[in-house]
Amino acid sequence: MKKSVINNTTVCQVRMQAISDAMSILSGKWKFHILGTLIEGNKLGFMDLLREINGIGSKMLSKELQDLEMNRLVNRTVKNTKPITVEYTITEYGKTLAPLIDNLAKWGIEYRQLVCEEEEIKKVE
Repeated sequence: MKKSVINNTTVCQVRMQAISDAMSILSGKWKFHILGTLIEGNKLGFMDLLREINGIGSKMLSKELQDLEMNRLVNRTVKNTKPITVEYTITEYGKTLAPLIDNLAKWGIEYRQLVCEEEEIKKVE
């Protein structure tokens, strides 16, 4: 039996590396939530983000925001107020993720509907 070779071309290897890079930057439970919230909310403070993203803790939010800032997807601005205020915004490059987030949400909605329909069919049988 002949083995099939799928990932052996240069184009495919570059594509797989790019996917790996993207998954590394965007991996985790919360990054898409944070990015989506910032895309919709424009400028948000730390506590605003904490309130908007159900289930995330302050330590995790802080860590994820640092990662996103390091990867140039989020800007952090410290305001010289009393007390000091920190605002987060999505970068122009971060905004390029909006279609991906929209498509991911659309896929998730369709998938949930499919699974729910299958569950309903099983209940009837």
